[in-house]
Amino acid sequence: MSSLPDTPYGADDAPMTSAERRVVLASSVGTVFEWYDFYLYGSLAAIIAKQFFAGLDPTSAFIFALLAFAAGFLVRPFGALVFGRLGDMIGRKYTFMVTILIMGVSTFVVGLLPNYDAIGVAAPVILIVLRLLQGLALGGEYGGAATYVAEHAPQGKRGAYTAWIQTTATLGLFLSLMVILGTRNLMGEQTFAEWGWRIPFLLSSVLLGVSVWIRLSMHESPAFLKMQMEGKVSKAPLSECFGEWKNLRIIVLALFGLVAGQAVVWYTGQFYALFFLTSVLKVEANTANLLVAAALLIGTPFFVIFGSLSDRFGRKPIILGGLALACLTYFPLFKALTEAANPDLARAQATARIVVKADPVTCSFQGSPIAREIDFTSACDIAKRTLAQAAASYSNEPLPSGDGARVSIGGKEIPAPNARLMPEGGRFEEASVLAIAAFRAQVAQAMTEAGYPKTADPAKVNHPMIVVILTVLVIYVTMVYGPIAATLVELFPTRIRYTSMSLPYHIGNGWFGGLMPTIAFAMVASNGDIYHGLWYPIVVAAMSLGVGLLFVRETKDVDIYAKFLYWHPNRRGS
Repeated sequence: MSSLPDTPYGADDAPMTSAERRVVLASSVGTVFEWYDFYLYGSLAAIIAKQFFAGLDPTSAFIFALLAFAAGFLVRPFGALVFGRLGDMIGRKYTFMVTILIMGVSTFVVGLLPNYDAIGVAAPVILIVLRLLQGLALGGEYGGAATYVAEHAPQGKRGAYTAWIQTTATLGLFLSLMVILGTRNLMGEQTFAEWGWRIPFLLSSVLLGVSVWIRLSMHESPAFLKMQMEGKVSKAPLSECFGEWKNLRIIVLALFGLVAGQAVVWYTGQFYALFFLTSVLKVEANTANLLVAAALLIGTPFFVIFGSLSDRFGRKPIILGGLALACLTYFPLFKALTEAANPDLARAQATARIVVKADPVTCSFQGSPIAREIDFTSACDIAKRTLAQAAASYSNEPLPSGDGARVSIGGKEIPAPNARLMPEGGRFEEASVLAIAAFRAQVAQAMTEAGYPKTADPAKVNHPMIVVILTVLVIYVTMVYGPIAATLVELFPTRIRYTSMSLPYHIGNGWFGGLMPTIAFAMVASNGDIYHGLWYPIVVAAMSLGVGLLFVRETKDVDIYAKFLYWHPNRRGS
């Protein structure tokens, strides 16, 4: 048994010891693999939409695929409660050993799952169940890893140490993009779209084995061990978290004053930017993935930079500064992204506006995730559906009641047809099918004549400028995300820390952030303006900026062991 050190934990300002490096490395590597598993789905959303939601029209299929992606986020808070409670009662190490096993097995099974054509509606149902299991596992993972590292970090360096955990989500996304790109290039686009997309999911079994091996070598958090030795482990962490107002108040402030805004900035800067490039700006998928990967590679070191700066200047100024920059610059940045990625589209939007003219009463909400093609029978709905499927940006002009809907493209007006359903309501009447097809052909022809491109011209894509813009978006992510783990750890006491910090983190990132792509694309589909979805992250970030500025306290100088002083077994002299 090693002897106790001669200095209390946190008083030694020496560089990181080998034991501390092992803690950070073991926690970070395992978490990178878990994020890799989780984000494979998001990176392949367009293909998954065709494989598992083939029973829907393309727009509904993509929105539904994003909703299935979001399902994993929706259950993350429940995973935080289940595994957070276990982590506070039985220990950090064993709890996130379980989470990584659940995540790895669920991801592997996705790679084996038959598609819609093979087993029908059972395919998307099973897929969503697997996404739910992934979300539950991830709900228990992050809080454990962040708490584990923070409880090994010396006072004054928690921002720097936990920032390594913050890199894992981005590195996991980067790894998933690289594996997808490598597989896609080796197999060819057609083969990859048919069955090659399964390989990145199946490879997760290798990563799972490595992750489990690494985590088996880890020791329990010294803070938890000391608390366990003294008999101070919480017997009812959920009751302490939510039954006592002093703790519940901090959870609420952490959610609305920090994490919600951080979450939408994270998902806008990394996931929504990728979806925007491929689905709206029609940049070829390989090119878009490479551009995002380049920005991630450049921007990732800033997680540690801003985490370290937060140890010196405070957590709040950096997090709230990132939120403010996002609110002020998202619109100009995404418009600049359009200019750089698809200049023909930007020029067409400026010179040949598309306007849907219709009685607003006849127009439905186009962003409904459960709507089918035949659910839109009015002329207005058919017009908007046609433009949404073409990813065309349009504005709306109200007409008096009784006037027929029409689409104006660069001044050329095309009347939209109403549709009628067959008596059983299962499909359009033949005359309606022909009328809709003719209308879509006219719209496509008019868009071509007005200069609207079907895809981004590879010769005109400004790769350096896109990387610069994407890197700026990623740097915003690092500002708000780099210091957040240290902040959350410092807000809560040791005995309920795992549960307390996990819940606001996963509500914020699971609900506010995870739903961001789905909500934004639904807003765009309904409104018509390709930039309209940006209002969602801007409003949420502005809310967190205000609440955080007024009500959230600075935490960088908090001694998380002030009420629980103990000797650190991994510092010199142990």
